[in-house]
Amino acid sequence: MTRELVIKSRYVLTLLCITLCLSTISAQESANSRQARQIFDKTYNMVFGPQGCTLKYSVNIVHLYSTEGTIWYKGKKQKFVEERYTAWCDGKTFYRADKKKKTVEIHDPNSPNKDKYASKFKFKPNDYTYHIAEKGNDYIITLEAKKGVDGVKHVKAIIDKKTRAPKSLKVKVMLFWATINISNFHSGITDDSIFNFPRKQFGSYKFIDKRNE
Repeated sequence: MTRELVIKSRYVLTLLCITLCLSTISAQESANSRQARQIFDKTYNMVFGPQGCTLKYSVNIVHLYSTEGTIWYKGKKQKFVEERYTAWCDGKTFYRADKKKKTVEIHDPNSPNKDKYASKFKFKPNDYTYHIAEKGNDYIITLEAKKGVDGVKHVKAIIDKKTRAPKSLKVKVMLFWATINISNFHSGITDDSIFNFPRKQFGSYKFIDKRNE
């Protein structure tokens, strides 16, 4: 074998080894991504699925806003209770009561104006790549936004291994981060009357209709 053939053979073997290594890494990344997406989807559906759920939360948007409360979700319906605000949405109309100002705002449930912070947290599961790691009794799932995606850019979700319940989220929107701690998670709501606005309780409040804005 000539020196030229030896060099060519070594070159081919090197390329083959690199290709095999890259294929192995790609397969491992693909398996990791699939597992991460499967676990994330299960938890996501526990929160936003048709059976509904309730949970306690505390939110800290650095330098902008912090709050805590309890929220109930069921499809397009929701209710949340905080120290200052309480809101109801029966799927057709959104009401937010401000205990400090003694006002009730009425919004279309699909309007981004109903909540100036929530409207920034645009999220569609298919807009992200997924990666999973483990730490103790938790899964750590990292989501990175694909190129050109608006709204949420990065998510770090902590999920309980045993129950699949969410424990915390760290979310990046534009240039700021929000940390959301979650507790008392329960899946399933049987009484939908909790989503109905109790108008009689707010007879002394000023009603502001913003459905046409």
